Amino acid sequence: MPSLVKTLHFLLSALITAVSVGLLGFAMSTMWSQTSMECAELGSSLYNGTANIKMSLFKGELIRVSCPTFGGRELFEVFPKLKQTGTVPLALHGLSVGLLVACLLFSALSILISLYNSVSNPYQTYMGPVGVYTCSSLSAFSSFLVLILYVLNLNVTNMQEDLVKTSSAVDLKDKRAVMQVGYFLLIPYTVLSVIAIFLIYVYDHAAYTQRREQERPTEDAPKEIMMY
Repeated sequence: MPSLVKTLHFLLSALITAVSVGLLGFAMSTMWSQTSMECAELGSSLYNGTANIKMSLFKGELIRVSCPTFGGRELFEVFPKLKQTGTVPLALHGLSVGLLVACLLFSALSILISLYNSVSNPYQTYMGPVGVYTCSSLSAFSSFLVLILYVLNLNVTNMQEDLVKTSSAVDLKDKRAVMQVGYFLLIPYTVLSVIAIFLIYVYDHAAYTQRREQERPTEDAPKEIMMY
């Protein structure tokens, strides 16, 4: 049976990772961005309308005011809509969602390994601290990549403009994007994944130091004594 210290460290790591999974699950179900643009009829220089897009990872809402008519509200599925706009925005968005799914998988593996270590003493393999390091590191790195990729897709590509133009042929300018709660929840998820790694590292380092101290008297013994 593992020691009480080991059990507490691995249970706390599993609990923190479980909290991070809850945050990520909620993040994937809520809004990620809101973008507004000035709108004009195609070929006109009078930008007297607006287009607003609210997006989660899978659903979106487009609200048009005088763009080009008096108004309109459209609910859409993100992936089918992005297929109409081009390959780059669709690929980046699909990659972001795929990385988030990978985060959930790696976090689940980290929880299972932590729980296993809290009730047993496995060897130093992928089922020990190494497994937690690997899974939680991949989770943290993948979520960090999503933080970058989503902003790039929103601000560098013409994803939002093209989404509006699939509904109406208009001219757009002055895009202003504001990140929403779903995006910002990735930050505590990443931080909690790092904390889970730190907790296991503290225990692993202390255990290694203790083993070295127990071996030191034998290493430091005089050679005459060692011969006997």
